[in-house]
Amino acid sequence: MVIPAAGVGARMQRSQPKPFIQLAEKSILEHTLRQFLPLKKLQSIVVAASPAIINQAQDVLHQCLGSQFAWQCVEGGETRQQSINKALSHIKETDIVLVHDAVRPFIALDKIEACCNTAAEMGAAVVGFPAIDTIKKIDTDGMVVETPKRQKMWQIQTPQVFRTELLKKAYRQAESRGYQATDDASLVEWLGEPVKVVRGNRSNIKITYPQDLERARLLVENGILS
Repeated sequence: MVIPAAGVGARMQRSQPKPFIQLAEKSILEHTLRQFLPLKKLQSIVVAASPAIINQAQDVLHQCLGSQFAWQCVEGGETRQQSINKALSHIKETDIVLVHDAVRPFIALDKIEACCNTAAEMGAAVVGFPAIDTIKKIDTDGMVVETPKRQKMWQIQTPQVFRTELLKKAYRQAESRGYQATDDASLVEWLGEPVKVVRGNRSNIKITYPQDLERARLLVENGILS
């Protein structure tokens, strides 16, 4: 399992990196980690963190995981893609690798399991849900070029799960050709490989902006996170 946690979190408008913001008396990173602990066959966890926070990330993993799982923190890169690529080099002897955002603490175990099972069968799977807003494709001048049918538009989340060698191949080729993408599945798609979407929950939010943190606190109050 790979968790990218190297971003500075400027959009949160806080000096404290997002994974270490407290939510219900635990850091967001710890909440996220704990969602995966009941997952059967989970072998190891690699967190990619920036040099400035790598010691803090190690403290969280030590407190949360202890010796229950093999784990390590590695130095991330300037981009999410670079961070995950570095983390993947530490993933050994496993058929399936799972990538999940450090600041998505509300993922449900049944969705994780469904995504893993689908990836084992299909090669690649991601969690997502149907878009509720109309999506517009625009040009560089902000003019509408196309309005795709909303019924075919899905918002993609994490976890994203892959056969390990498939994801490593995608990262190797992307690095050699200078190809950049916003998520792991896009790299696999770029290879021409199929990716299956597993329907997730809207509560699986990514805590990016201050208003996301307020929503997260409301979810906690409603018992979504223990």
